[in-house]
Amino acid sequence: MDDGIAPGKVSEAFFETRLAGRFGGERDATLLGPTHGADFGLVDVRGTALAMASDPLFFLRELGAERAGWFACHILLSDVALSGLAPAHLAVSVTLPTDADSETFGSLWRAFDRAARDAGVSITTGHTGAYEGCSYPTVGGGTALALGDHEEVVLPTGAAVGDRVVVTKGPAIETVGTLAVLFGDALDLSDSTVAAARERFPETSPVVDALIAARAGPVTAMHDATERGLANAFHELAAASEVGVEIERERVPVGEGVTELCSALGIDPWAASSAGTVVMTVEEGGVGNVLDALASSGVRAADVGEVVEDGVRADGSALDVPDSDPYWPAYTALRERATATPPAFAWPEPYTSKL
Repeated sequence: MDDGIAPGKVSEAFFETRLAGRFGGERDATLLGPTHGADFGLVDVRGTALAMASDPLFFLRELGAERAGWFACHILLSDVALSGLAPAHLAVSVTLPTDADSETFGSLWRAFDRAARDAGVSITTGHTGAYEGCSYPTVGGGTALALGDHEEVVLPTGAAVGDRVVVTKGPAIETVGTLAVLFGDALDLSDSTVAAARERFPETSPVVDALIAARAGPVTAMHDATERGLANAFHELAAASEVGVEIERERVPVGEGVTELCSALGIDPWAASSAGTVVMTVEEGGVGNVLDALASSGVRAADVGEVVEDGVRADGSALDVPDSDPYWPAYTALRERATATPPAFAWPEPYTSKL
């Protein structure tokens, strides 16, 4: 009996039973194809590495046009940046609902364009149309491309026993930042706590983290903590390299406002979506360089554990794989009893200025 597909990214079991081995024809130039826990694919183009990654085009309009456009762009850039190569090109397919308001979309796209320009990325091709069955916030998809030397690529399969595990920013960044922006005024939290939680939103892009760490290196693997959060990211990172990880919870950085907001909403921060958080493995001798480089760019990060032969454990006990993400249920519940009134948006500093 088919139990259907749960919302969000599919599980490893679904990947292995429904997708694995069904990826079209084989090409010699394909160096890394679809792999559970890998964020991008890799192709050799006449001696040059071409990394590519696809994600939904996600405009959460309630954030306000500028914030929603910036976030939508960085969702598409995030995975390819985890290759260690700077995103260079975007192909975007826009599939709007048939009743879409053109002025609203124009405002969203202007912000998307500005975010791409700030990142030095060219929107090179795409498609735009309105179709039955389409609806916000997911109105299409896109593919980001990055080019560079093969020796600069950080493969998601490269973690090795003895490497250190480094985490940037900490858990629940996306969950806390987004919910605080939208509904912070309706929560039973102090003004200072809400303000701190809202500061997590500009941290929801991992592009700076990934590129700075890769250049400081040697980084052996990277993965972002999106759906089902930091706990799921540890499992997927380990699965991609067929290793295990041992983590100490108290060493994981935690952003201001995260603990308080998650507690107020009954959210497990380690299971909550955390776009912007990077989990990486680093050769032991390079950890200091990576942490120093991240700190110089204002990115919280810490050495939280090590790569081991098997198992995913926190504080010596097995770390369960989250079976759901509390972000969307919390969003839905808050939307039903509060009006989203996002504060003014201050554009984050273009990441090109931090590299």
